[in-house]
Amino acid sequence: MKMPQKPPDTGDLWKQFMKNPERLVNVLTESPSPLVEGKYLHWHKLRYYSPPEGLSHKEWWLAIKLRRQSLFKEIPLKDKNGKPFKYLEVDPIPERLHNIDQGTGGFIRMPEQITNPDTKDQYYVSSLIQEAITSSQLEGAVTTREIAKEMIKTGRAPRDKSEQMILNNFKTMQRIGRLKNEHLSKELIFDLHRIITEKTLDDNSASGRFRKTGQRIVVVDMYNKVFHDPPAAEQLKERMDDMCDFANSKSPEGFIHPVIRSIILHFWLAYNHPFVDGNGRVARALFYWSMLHNGFWLFEFISISQIIRRHPSKYGRSFLYTETDDNDLTYFILYHLEVIQRAIKKLHEYIKRKAEKLRAIESELRGVAILNHRQRALISHALRHPHHQYTIRSHQISHNVVYQTSRLDLLNLESRGLLNSQKIGKTWYFTPVSDLEEKLATLS
Repeated sequence: MKMPQKPPDTGDLWKQFMKNPERLVNVLTESPSPLVEGKYLHWHKLRYYSPPEGLSHKEWWLAIKLRRQSLFKEIPLKDKNGKPFKYLEVDPIPERLHNIDQGTGGFIRMPEQITNPDTKDQYYVSSLIQEAITSSQLEGAVTTREIAKEMIKTGRAPRDKSEQMILNNFKTMQRIGRLKNEHLSKELIFDLHRIITEKTLDDNSASGRFRKTGQRIVVVDMYNKVFHDPPAAEQLKERMDDMCDFANSKSPEGFIHPVIRSIILHFWLAYNHPFVDGNGRVARALFYWSMLHNGFWLFEFISISQIIRRHPSKYGRSFLYTETDDNDLTYFILYHLEVIQRAIKKLHEYIKRKAEKLRAIESELRGVAILNHRQRALISHALRHPHHQYTIRSHQISHNVVYQTSRLDLLNLESRGLLNSQKIGKTWYFTPVSDLEEKLATLS
């Protein structure tokens, strides 16, 4: 990723036009919108578009910037030089916010699989694993999804730093689900950082605390070119207090959509870079906390990191566009909203594939000769109700058979590894195995 070209200094451009006011009027009338062909362009991109007839690129840029300036909304976050960050709600931001409101806050248009208490846990755990893996891979973890999934599901100890990072992220996402009703505080952030960095830092004492005075942590590329030099450690306490006030809606005055507030919180933590390591993972974790805190419960099932990881340069560029263009957060907000939109679509596609797979398995079950029709009906029900408990008596009543026939049906399914059994009191209870789909694939 290359550093985007910094825009021309609008102050210098303005001084030039003050010498020719008539020219300035002509320039301003050519750009009534902050958008160019429906896009919110940084100077780095604008250079490749043709300006309105009679204008230079720099004149066009000044006109666009002046138009944007009249619409900006400032937030309490300031850069290390004391200059505020700001944003504006241009198209398509309102439409995307509306779609998120409709699709992730209530139960309207929600897939039945994640509103059904019997099946939602499968998708919840799958999402946590997906986010834990891809968020870690963004920070350098190299373990494959298959190995990481096996580690988490079996509970075995991590073998290396990459696996430890993934396990830490998984625990962090679980922790966020329990913290979603709490207000954000410095202590909560430290708690998340301790979980995220457990057994992964060269200096374990750096876990759960700010970087110390003199610890200069910069963001660089593979050639050590500095992309971001965060504020000094001495500023962090005040900055984090301001961030918590913002997250808890104590500042600023006026309404900020909670999704935008969550996105800005992600940027805010990353900009401050308060820790020696783990800043990106903590920033994404705070985004999830904020979304869940504001009632967008579907984000327990959504992984933004899997989208970011596909084009990590776009992620980095959205930060750089903001920093190089007068702290304009609109670039980062637009990018993040696109990521959310794609992550929601990804979830629905995943659920659709799982539903189609389930239907295919049920169809194949009808042709499995080693199972009778009663067993096939029970397994079909178990696929959709993985926590259901079956008894000999319930199976007997469901299929109007004698006790011995029902007992043999269930014991046979247990012997084939499809059910587990447990005796409570005088009654035997049978439950589906956790990997029922995989076990069914081995039946002939």
